[in-house]
Amino acid sequence: MRTGQTYRLSGKVDSYLGRLVMRSPAWEPVDKEVLSTGRIVPVYPLTEGLNATWLRKIIKQAVDAWGPRVPDHLPESICQRAGLLSLPKALTQVHFPDNHELLEAAQRRLAFDEFLIIQLGALRQRQKWRAQTGRPLEIPAGWLDEFRSALPFQLTKAQERVLGEITIDLVRREPMSRLLQGDVGSGKTVVAVAAMWLAARDGAQAALMAPTQILAEQHHRNLTRLFASLSAADPDSGSNGRSKMPELHVALLTGNLRGGEKAETREAIAAGAVNLIVGTHALIQQDVTFHDLALAVVDEQHRFGVEQRSALRQKGYTPHLLAMSATPIPRTLALTLYGDLDLSVLDEMPPGRQPIMTRWLKPQERERAYSFVRRQVEQGRQAFIVCPLIEESETLDVKAAVEEHKRLQQEIFPDLKLGLLHGRMKGNEKDEVMQAFNRGELHILVSTAVVEVGIDVPNATVMLVEGAERFGLAQLHQFRGRVGRGEHPSYCILVSEAATGEKVEQLKVLEQTQDGFIVAEKDLELRGPGDFFGTRQSGLPELRWAKLSDIRTLELARQEAQTLFAQDPELMLPEHQPLARKVAEFWQGRGELS
Repeated sequence: MRTGQTYRLSGKVDSYLGRLVMRSPAWEPVDKEVLSTGRIVPVYPLTEGLNATWLRKIIKQAVDAWGPRVPDHLPESICQRAGLLSLPKALTQVHFPDNHELLEAAQRRLAFDEFLIIQLGALRQRQKWRAQTGRPLEIPAGWLDEFRSALPFQLTKAQERVLGEITIDLVRREPMSRLLQGDVGSGKTVVAVAAMWLAARDGAQAALMAPTQILAEQHHRNLTRLFASLSAADPDSGSNGRSKMPELHVALLTGNLRGGEKAETREAIAAGAVNLIVGTHALIQQDVTFHDLALAVVDEQHRFGVEQRSALRQKGYTPHLLAMSATPIPRTLALTLYGDLDLSVLDEMPPGRQPIMTRWLKPQERERAYSFVRRQVEQGRQAFIVCPLIEESETLDVKAAVEEHKRLQQEIFPDLKLGLLHGRMKGNEKDEVMQAFNRGELHILVSTAVVEVGIDVPNATVMLVEGAERFGLAQLHQFRGRVGRGEHPSYCILVSEAATGEKVEQLKVLEQTQDGFIVAEKDLELRGPGDFFGTRQSGLPELRWAKLSDIRTLELARQEAQTLFAQDPELMLPEHQPLARKVAEFWQGRGELS
């Protein structure tokens, strides 16, 4: 600073020894262009040797010189209809805005661009898929009645509605491409199994891909039991004009099968000797060939990458695809992120599902939780205790399943039978533990997050989660969904030392609601789009400006994309060529979205 020069300063005003002070202010001469004081100031990441004032000056020169020369890829008609800034003005204002209104307008324009390009890519994929010829199934009216009669319960109105939507898709020549959303316990699996039954009843094959060995084995057991009863109930076997029911054979294909058994299963699948196949990622290995795959079902689809879902679909001649998710997201987001899929939602829980009372306890209240678990066991119930880690860590002070199982068995519940389950166990070991827990031979199952999805033990009424702050909100909701599946009242106990911030908000949400869609919206609000819906699961490139919580801009972009796509689906018109190049650049190197 020089004597006689007038400066403008900007910083936080504080007090020191009774005087007002300004700690480490930004400053600049009043006769120079204002970049760091007296205005909305851009903040850029810095590295060693760079200071903020110098970097702002360089970027301001670049923006002033080149911003006006950037060609706008959006047609002027869209900008006018949607009330958007031009791209040159948006780039200028997003760096050095004149006021808050223009800053918001600039951010909205750049977010709109990303949403629009996502939508155009999704709509194009939808068109490409629907342009293919699929394998239409022949489904006489009585086949679904056969399936319903074999169930030990009645389908809900929501299940019947969704099953109707799927059935209409299956008889079309266009291959089905549908996402089935439903909260934990809403009955998605039985709807998918009904669709698989229809494919097998027509003499084709259906495959169900699950994310974990435990879930695949559980599906295999349930399907084997159900389809055995269906085969036994075949009333006329070809008489009275009914087609004879083919023999239903269910196969399990996972990475843990031994060499000889795995080879036999693959041969049976290729020869068409089995028509219902359940498996893990093993289903999409190159040496697995299907005889006549008509329906591919992906369970817990958010646990698979885009390429994995696509690989299963490629195992047949444009088979129908049904993707299921128990991680609900708001409808508008689903239509955006899965724009190439039709959407079905199960918004009704089956009768008899018990409400799950959820409580957050501090670590010092753990003994209360143990006493409650013991009382439930004394009443004939069972419990889960979930730990964040498998083994103790020197750097993390959290419960580990192996040590916790040993401690609980020896010190807390010496008179009860405890089981241990974690991801490093061999497949047959996991299966033995789960079977014992299912049969009621174990009172408490100590586990890692491997029980997050699909585990169905109706007699389990307590889910106790240690170190709950180390899990995401959606994951905790999934844990909670492992109980409340029988006739008895059920409980979820979250043990956490969280004191402030996002984690406290998560725990309060779970205490207040069981609605998975409300949980999902709060999860999105708390964590933001990057963590809520990672690009690996969604197939999306990284979003720089768009926020999935910005529903208004998202809906506007979707509306404009549909209008544009209806006019020029290939973006071949001259005024759409710059936008076509942007779409191609955005999706470069990526396969089908679904």
